[in-house]
Amino acid sequence: MTDAKFEDGGEAQLRLVAQDAEDLKVISTLVQDAVLPVTEMSFDPRRRRFALLLNRFRWEDRAEAERVGRAYERVRAMLVVEDVLKVQSFGFDRADKDLVLSLLDIGFAAGEDGTGRLTLTLAGDGGIALDVEALDLRLDDVTRPYRAPSGKVPRHD
Repeated sequence: MTDAKFEDGGEAQLRLVAQDAEDLKVISTLVQDAVLPVTEMSFDPRRRRFALLLNRFRWEDRAEAERVGRAYERVRAMLVVEDVLKVQSFGFDRADKDLVLSLLDIGFAAGEDGTGRLTLTLAGDGGIALDVEALDLRLDDVTRPYRAPSGKVPRHD
């Protein structure tokens, strides 16, 4: 058996799990430049689950779209973090129901015995910090891809 390659994803919906730093890098790359309304995030303290409904740019399809000359795509995806003990947000107003956030990166600072802090860095100096008992994330595409409204690849000048 050989390791899967990035290109192997094809047209299938992504369903990925991250339970270590290497897995997290893959998910972080795939959700870079995802956008979401501030209203599409939730924390269920009873279940210790934090979830975001993202509109993610399909980085895994970029080269193919350019090769065949078709539009870039986005897809709606759920990013779910399990074993969350505490959630903090900074740099944005969660009460602003019209606010749209842009996710730039997901990082993890390990603590003792598997605990740690997961940080979701947002454009505009904002972020979300999640204290977790263990690193356990899931990324699931939940719709078919659609044409990216801007028609462009996200850029970071």
